[in-house]
Amino acid sequence: MVDIDQSGVQVREPDSEARLWAMIAHLSGFLGYFLPVIGSLIGPLIVWQLKKDLHPYVDEQGKEALNFQITVLIAAMVCVLLMLIVVGFLLIWVVIVGAIVLMIIAAIKANEGAPYRYPFCLRLIK
Repeated sequence: MVDIDQSGVQVREPDSEARLWAMIAHLSGFLGYFLPVIGSLIGPLIVWQLKKDLHPYVDEQGKEALNFQITVLIAAMVCVLLMLIVVGFLLIWVVIVGAIVLMIIAAIKANEGAPYRYPFCLRLIK
């Protein structure tokens, strides 16, 4: 299906394969809970690198997923430092729960073919 965006340019809706890979890019951030520190970055990075040239939608969503995981990693490191003054113990749970909820929302949106932008995300990879 072809849609027209706000600027009048034709935009092709992502096919089912592109939506699947975009969803995998977002959900692969859960690897960080099994392989701390680098696990959350490896999944989105691999999906993005393998599929970015084949599907523009996966390129966009893969970068978004990777940027979000970098942001979560930075936030978690700040929380670890703040554990020295106790507040970090509370904030780390906010980061963990927030990341889980946002990754699930992003995966659902990706499966629908809708572009998703994480809130509170540093966009370091353009």
